Amino acid sequence: MPPRVIDFLGGWEQHNTLLVTTIRPLTEEHLLWSAGEGLWSIRMLACHVVAARAWWFHAWMAEGDAELGRLVTMDDDSDMTKPDAATICAALDKSWADVRACLGRWTAEDLAASFQRPRPNAAGERPWRDRRYIIWHVAEHDVHHGGEISLTLGMHGRPGLDM
Repeated sequence: MPPRVIDFLGGWEQHNTLLVTTIRPLTEEHLLWSAGEGLWSIRMLACHVVAARAWWFHAWMAEGDAELGRLVTMDDDSDMTKPDAATICAALDKSWADVRACLGRWTAEDLAASFQRPRPNAAGERPWRDRRYIIWHVAEHDVHHGGEISLTLGMHGRPGLDM
């Protein structure tokens, strides 16, 4: 059996676990913290991680179920819905489970498949991206925003992701 994509991205699952473990005990006050004036709150950063996973895997590549599809707007909606830590953690776990299922199914042969942006961007374009690009982009996006969450918590005297 050829290796699966997940075989090369084992640290990503651990990163999701660290995000969930770090966010789970946070209070409403903690979720409102940001690294500075005009920067996203911890709530927004975490919801954005979820929404990006759903956007790329569900909206672009038609992976996952309707529940994953509903998470595409989790960051846009977070100011109104104000999800608590438990809700955010459930969404992180759900979105990761769907991403992981794909990574566990795909092999190197699947990486060249191309997908067109589901709706036009701000420039009116609908670019194409291959699966290789999408996987890398979502992984680095998770790490980037996870780092912002960790930094923000540290700035406020709380432990961040325990790498």
